[in-house]
Amino acid sequence: MTAATLAPAAALSPSEIATFNDDGFLVFDDIFTPAEIATLTSIVEGNEKNHTYQKVERTVHQVGLIEQHPAWVDLARDARIIDRIRPLIGNDIQVQHSKLAAKPLTKNAGPFGWHQDYAYFPHTNTDLVAVMVMLDDATPENGCMSMVRGSHKQGLLNHADANGFFAGSCQDAVWEREPQRVIPVTPRAGGISIHHCLTLHGSPANLSGRPRRGIVIQYRAADAYQMADEIFADTGLIVSGRRSDSARCTAGTVKLPRFRGRPGLGYGKAWNQVGELAAAENAKSEAAK
Repeated sequence: MTAATLAPAAALSPSEIATFNDDGFLVFDDIFTPAEIATLTSIVEGNEKNHTYQKVERTVHQVGLIEQHPAWVDLARDARIIDRIRPLIGNDIQVQHSKLAAKPLTKNAGPFGWHQDYAYFPHTNTDLVAVMVMLDDATPENGCMSMVRGSHKQGLLNHADANGFFAGSCQDAVWEREPQRVIPVTPRAGGISIHHCLTLHGSPANLSGRPRRGIVIQYRAADAYQMADEIFADTGLIVSGRRSDSARCTAGTVKLPRFRGRPGLGYGKAWNQVGELAAAENAKSEAAK
């Protein structure tokens, strides 16, 4: 499933761009074929490491997923994704990280608290979007994400506990005060969602006893430089355009997350902007030009 074998994908329409700017997210069905999703699902199920999602009570697994199989590199570069995010963050695009987001099969397991992605890994600007490729239908019963419509316009909300450490979830209950803005996001298997890095979102427990798996790839504009959190093996993988040697600083003053239990590395290790896999793949792409 390489970009060279794909039919050209249509760019976003003006109304879709306006919807993203207003709401902070987009949803598309039928982006990938059932056969393609079956192949990707078989890779997930065939990797023993990924089987942990069946046994634990959390949702996020295998951060840095792209380094585990060539199919994930192809997915990250897939034209059907890239053509839909270029109008949102520009032509020069990198991967910030990738992961499997899989609800445990245990009933009532796997809730993920309300949060903004940007709070985990602040950058010099907010041109970052997350794309979730669904391997299963997302439904309210199996713990689909919900988005707070328009919340990306509120800037970075508080994610720190009373002691100033990163809490992992938003401490300002916008979703309770304005429930009419909370929108369930339900792409079918083969569909995708795209959301802004400041869009407040979360997901409830899986009540169905059936899987809810998605591949999440966080993309950033090449001139968005990371200020905190980890650098993963796939961080900085170029998927469109070229690397930028300039950092565009438009985010204003940002309080960096202070991670508990990391003496000397309280804010992560983001002084290096490119991970090992990304560096190797970028070198191969450059040599092929």
